[in-house]
Amino acid sequence: MQQETTKAPRFCEVLDDIILRIGRFFSWLNAILVIVIIGQVFLRYVMGMGLVILEELQWHLYAVGIMFGLSYCLVQNTHIRLDLLHDNFSQRTKEWVELLGNLLLLFPITIIILIHGWSFLLDSWLVREGSDSPIGLPARYIIKSFLLSGFGLLALAALSRMVRSVAFLRSRNEGGRHSDAD
Repeated sequence: MQQETTKAPRFCEVLDDIILRIGRFFSWLNAILVIVIIGQVFLRYVMGMGLVILEELQWHLYAVGIMFGLSYCLVQNTHIRLDLLHDNFSQRTKEWVELLGNLLLLFPITIIILIHGWSFLLDSWLVREGSDSPIGLPARYIIKSFLLSGFGLLALAALSRMVRSVAFLRSRNEGGRHSDAD
């Protein structure tokens, strides 16, 4: 998870555990994705034919994997950042960067997407949106549901991470240690 000595609030532990379980479950989609890609390559280059349905399935599996992988990576603290600078920061500075980055950048964008994504999703469900291709996947509205689910989970992961950062920073201030060496 993260390199800290402060005990995380119970709320964060429970939420992170749920996110990790969901992430591990959806990580199996990568195995299915590999099988679909191999099947599509075999059909295209050996059999001389491709299937639109398999191409679309690849993109749907990528989308679901990424949407749930984002929150998993945030909870595992393996998300992308400029580690060249981050590695040289004290733990206190790292927590401030995490808190401000999540509070000012990640959390607001996830909330905006969740608020405005409902009409996008509802429209898709109401018309039972399918593929643009007549031989494509019939239920595109289902995959669009994963967008809001994934961003909702990402918002919860950001909230958990912010609470952890605040807990760390408060514990250092209450302990009388204001040193940046923490």
